[in-house]
Amino acid sequence: MTIDFRNEPILDFSRDEQAREALQKAIDTFTPVDCPLIIGGARISTKALIVSHNPCEPARIIGRAAKASPAQAEKAMRTAHDAFASWSRTPPGARADVFFRAAEIMRRKRHDLNATLVLEVGKTWTEADADTAEAIDFCAFYAHEILRYAQEQPLTPVKGERNRLTYQPLGVGVVISPWNFPCAILTGMTAAAIVTGNTVVLKPSSLAPVIGFKVVEILEEAGVPKGVLNYLPCSGKDVGDRLVDHPFTRFVSFTGSRDVGVRIHERAAKLQPGQKWLKRTVIEMGGKDAIVVDEDADVEAAAAGIVASAFGYQGQKCSACSRAILVESVYDRVLELVVAGAKALKVGDVRRPETQMGAVIDSNQLLKVMSYISTGKREGRLVAGGKQLPGDGYFVEPTVFADVSPKAKIAREEIFGPVLAVMKAKDYEDAIQIANDSEYGLTGAFYGKARIGRAKEEFYAGNLYINRKCTGALVGGHPFGGFDMSGTNAKAGGRDYLRLFLEAKVVSERV
Repeated sequence: MTIDFRNEPILDFSRDEQAREALQKAIDTFTPVDCPLIIGGARISTKALIVSHNPCEPARIIGRAAKASPAQAEKAMRTAHDAFASWSRTPPGARADVFFRAAEIMRRKRHDLNATLVLEVGKTWTEADADTAEAIDFCAFYAHEILRYAQEQPLTPVKGERNRLTYQPLGVGVVISPWNFPCAILTGMTAAAIVTGNTVVLKPSSLAPVIGFKVVEILEEAGVPKGVLNYLPCSGKDVGDRLVDHPFTRFVSFTGSRDVGVRIHERAAKLQPGQKWLKRTVIEMGGKDAIVVDEDADVEAAAAGIVASAFGYQGQKCSACSRAILVESVYDRVLELVVAGAKALKVGDVRRPETQMGAVIDSNQLLKVMSYISTGKREGRLVAGGKQLPGDGYFVEPTVFADVSPKAKIAREEIFGPVLAVMKAKDYEDAIQIANDSEYGLTGAFYGKARIGRAKEEFYAGNLYINRKCTGALVGGHPFGGFDMSGTNAKAGGRDYLRLFLEAKVVSERV
């Protein structure tokens, strides 16, 4: 397949009656899923289980996943190691075809994937479809990319020699995926590793094993051979560490929290007995993302972008706006509009299409968010939200604190919830200094006119958006990854990304 890559359009459920009815039916008819381990294509049940719940209705079980033991993890690693010899020699075109087919299967199963995201991790309909569309994009984009990497690479001619540079796969990769984009990010990390000729042991988030299992089934249907992809829900502490440490592990792809990412990076750096390479780590760890609004900004557009970025998927995005830095002359007006926008959001069960914000992922996240809100009441002026909503689900009001100091805890630590800190800056220079005063450097946005050129140069973020919200990166158009404690700047969905899963070899022949 050689058609040019195009992003998968996101469905408009407000206008597309057929799509709306199809997703509603998929939600209404959803039944709990049993997810066995998959090692070498074999389905393996275990007595120990990981149970997945609906965050909007915690008593409802979405699925039960087998929980791998250390012995099963060892078996998965050896299976992936054995499968590498054959898969690594499979022509790039054949590997690409697998992922072109996977994209088509995902399109066909789109509503089932969306329903699973709605129920398992609490995504609204539009957020769920954006997650699925991004997974489709990753499959198609990386399939195109491996064909590009397989082409003859340009080298400087050397008289009397025929020289060629080629890329070859690394070996066994461990993929550790997050719960907040459990379809898109899991698919992207897995597809990149496999399309380049590597084999994978996949550890899904324990909060989202069902959607991970469904993606693995799709990749098997698309033609990923037995042993090339092994599905291994497990405890991160008891088994995940063993996967990272294993001497067969050639690279680790991880998306998740700062603390876990740093720990993985540190463990991967240690040489294990029998290991004959330095492990690579491809790590994305989150952010404390800022939107700066300058004095000549369109304040209505800026406020709308802040609200969308701060409260989309309950603020549970590494790209979410958690700091709004407003120049003094527009501070009061933008704050007023942000508060009005936050209060207007419809919070509730995401099984209803009109819901704009659902529940946070689980009880631990609820406690964490409410703890930060308690801190925020001491550090700022509460102007919207601040309460846990009644009911069984983990619902939190969209919360806005004004007059927050740049040194406040809620202005510096990643909360991963619907909590926004609003700060006043004296002028543009002060605003950029505040924005850059962070250990993270993932996304950011600048609203203004006269100083756009300066903001492009001076605002420190891996993904900087001008006069638009700081969430919603598109595969191919917005290669994604940040600086410093936001990770290794891997730029997922970009032309450099597959290089991380390949090594270069040069052959020089005298002629």
